[in-house]
Amino acid sequence: MKVRQNLYIDRDLSDALEALASGPGVNKSRLVSDAIAAWLARRGSKEIDDLLKLRLDRISREIGLVRRDIDVVLESLALFVRYQLLVTAPLPDADSAALAVGLDRFEKFVGQVGRQLASGKRTLGPTSSAETSL
Repeated sequence: MKVRQNLYIDRDLSDALEALASGPGVNKSRLVSDAIAAWLARRGSKEIDDLLKLRLDRISREIGLVRRDIDVVLESLALFVRYQLLVTAPLPDADSAALAVGLDRFEKFVGQVGRQLASGKRTLGPTSSAETSL
């Protein structure tokens, strides 16, 4: 069902509408109806875009913070490894007891990292605790 509307529009818009409607199979009612429907659809999508924009901005900020934290962790790890390699003397190949102790410590370290990650506990951060059982 169609409803008749009496609208007042600027002369320039009326002339442009007349020119568009002059083609075969096109009429002013269809053009105006399609234009209003498109405008209303964009208006609804603008609300969704505004909501998504807020969420995307928040996610972008959080990703920036995560990137910063990763940079800090990587730089700390690199400095620690560099320090360890410069300060710690290499073990002689014949010292199998020292190698065994080192391997045992490494296995305990990897196990502790696994347990920390599985439990959700973090050594650094808001939920840090003094519990370390290396």
